[in-house]
Amino acid sequence: MPDHASSSHPAVQRQLDRLWALGPGADILGLGRITALLGRLGNPHLALPPVLHVAGTNGKGSTCAFLRAAIEAAGLSAHVYSSPHLVRFNERIRLAGKLIDDDALAMLLEEVLDAGGDIGASFFEVTTAAAFLAFSRAPADACIVEVGLGGRLDATNVIPAPAACAIAQLGIDHQAFLGDTAEVIAGEKAGIAKPGVPLVTMAYSTTVAERIVQVAAAADAPLLVRGEAWDFEVENDRLHYRDARGTLETPLPLLAGPHQPANLALAVATLRHQHRLAIPAAALATAATTAQWPARMQRLSPGPLLDLLPPGSQLWLDGGHNEAAAQSVSLALSEVAQGRAVHLVLGMLANKDATGLLAPFAPLAASLTAIPVPGHAHHEPAGLAATARTLGIPAADTAEDPESALRRIAARPESGGTSPLVLILGSLYLAGEVLRANDELPD
Repeated sequence: MPDHASSSHPAVQRQLDRLWALGPGADILGLGRITALLGRLGNPHLALPPVLHVAGTNGKGSTCAFLRAAIEAAGLSAHVYSSPHLVRFNERIRLAGKLIDDDALAMLLEEVLDAGGDIGASFFEVTTAAAFLAFSRAPADACIVEVGLGGRLDATNVIPAPAACAIAQLGIDHQAFLGDTAEVIAGEKAGIAKPGVPLVTMAYSTTVAERIVQVAAAADAPLLVRGEAWDFEVENDRLHYRDARGTLETPLPLLAGPHQPANLALAVATLRHQHRLAIPAAALATAATTAQWPARMQRLSPGPLLDLLPPGSQLWLDGGHNEAAAQSVSLALSEVAQGRAVHLVLGMLANKDATGLLAPFAPLAASLTAIPVPGHAHHEPAGLAATARTLGIPAADTAEDPESALRRIAARPESGGTSPLVLILGSLYLAGEVLRANDELPD
């Protein structure tokens, strides 16, 4: 599963070109190469500020966004490592709140590749080493690290004693690397557990929960499960959180979707069950309305893409690409649509389940326009359109790109005299192209 990246900065691009030439070109999970690489760099992962390590199939990025927002609302600073990027490679490494600049990024990648170009480290392993090196050299109060793939054998799983670990929503994804059952995948995600470090999780099905209990016990990690150690509910447009320390109340998240209160509550629980960062209740409440996470039920602002639709239209973007994400996003879409006809624009990587993603949207969709994902192995648009028709989506066709798709939607007879609601979905890589095309770059 190659991780495509390019840069308009010549020095950064030179290092990315080196990385493509030296790396294995595919994900090969394991901690041997990243450990060797970090050893040659002086083990920077051992010199980080308190780390919050977050795994999960869906929601881990949003959880990290809430963690960062809460830490910053407390007057503290946080480094953040996340993946993939949407538009610029720099989005993966945030130093004390700001994206790493191109000159610093180029020098870091060069240093890492010079030190370990013969190790055969993967793209993600080199990026992880560069991030940890950057974090070890810049002051910050905390470090938020998002797992890349899985957990147990993910390159980020070399930090011996995080302040806390968390697991967000679980589902079936990346089966070629993690296994074909929810229980096996849960065991891989729970592999981030560390001795004596709180492992904060959502509530899962019985068999999945049993597997996480086993892994946490084997690691001697205290397990803090929603519904047991902590819980929350939404009532009167407020989130009501409770645990052994007491209760607190926050606004509902600004991030769209009925799944986001759970991600916020997980972030709150994670911060309240660690002891290395002092985060007051007021900062946790502020995080609800200040956290931002692009391409996750993001309503796009006026720009070149939105301008292709009739005045008053809404253009939404989500990078979700599996069935669990589709369940959450379809509920969010139903809330914002409020009975209005919904038009989908879909592009998906070839290794993703198109039927699983589309089925939850079928009752909502008036049309679907399938498009390719440039530069990646993807489902053929004609095949996606055929799948949509079998699911009962009444009008399904293809287009060459997002711009062409939006023009087709604007020209549909059912769009005449109305302001359509459009959701572009199916791939974070596609989401990055959409943000670029709408002049809406993450910062």
